[in-house]
Amino acid sequence: MPTLDLLGFPHHYQQSGFGQRGSGPTLVFVHGWLLSHHYWLPLMELLSGQYSCVGYDLRGFGASQSPDHCRPNYDLEAYGRDLIDLLEKLNIEQAWLVGHSLGGSVAIWAAHLCPERVKGVICLNAGGGIYLKEEFEKFRSAGEKLLDFRPPWLAKLPLLDLAFGRFMVRKPLGRQWGRQRLLDFLRADDRAARGSLLESTTEAAVHLLPKLVAELPQPMYFLAGKNDRVMELQYVKYLASFHSLFAELGKNVVEIEDCGHFAMLEQLPLVANKLQQIVGTTL
Repeated sequence: MPTLDLLGFPHHYQQSGFGQRGSGPTLVFVHGWLLSHHYWLPLMELLSGQYSCVGYDLRGFGASQSPDHCRPNYDLEAYGRDLIDLLEKLNIEQAWLVGHSLGGSVAIWAAHLCPERVKGVICLNAGGGIYLKEEFEKFRSAGEKLLDFRPPWLAKLPLLDLAFGRFMVRKPLGRQWGRQRLLDFLRADDRAARGSLLESTTEAAVHLLPKLVAELPQPMYFLAGKNDRVMELQYVKYLASFHSLFAELGKNVVEIEDCGHFAMLEQLPLVANKLQQIVGTTL
């Protein structure tokens, strides 16, 4: 995979569809917490005949590992600035940002910071904006405990990949995805994993998201799994309601049947079709 220096931090990225590049926008895919760009590859493959596509690993995740001398920030704004630098370094003038879970918040920040380069935002399994103190404290505590035990030998533990393939989804994913999730979980830089978890779940960060969404001039859409237990539909609709498109009978929210927290894998053809419809009708 090629590497780009984004604000002093090496980032790995992958692009496809540049051979068919026309005057249309580029789709830039942003992954979620403890993940990597790999989960976007099937969707990028389906869309690359029509659009230029770019996926990358956020700082501290996947192959974008931190140099020893590097002490970066891991809040949402910092990740958003990385994304803007990616657009600039790749000379992407008009981008549709597609963010999953935490990546949705990163995409919102990037759209806020650089509206001249971001044509629109599509969030998958992403929402929020409501701060429930006790619930967030439990979430942060559970996340930190999860990060406390990540010995390398877990990668060789029999059947653990099967367990990871069943986590947060409506139906089990293929074993390859369970293994990828396990590897990404073990590989994530501890500072990035903890920092992004804690910084994105403060009361200030949570309450700021609706304000950012309300100010976005670009079109914004939300694809939500009806069986998502991580980002439940009510929280997706809450954040979506702050955008002007929601007034049109919730036009910017797409509810996906039989789908958990990984819409791009669980309902790949449907998600690809929805993205084509959204981007195609707003060109």
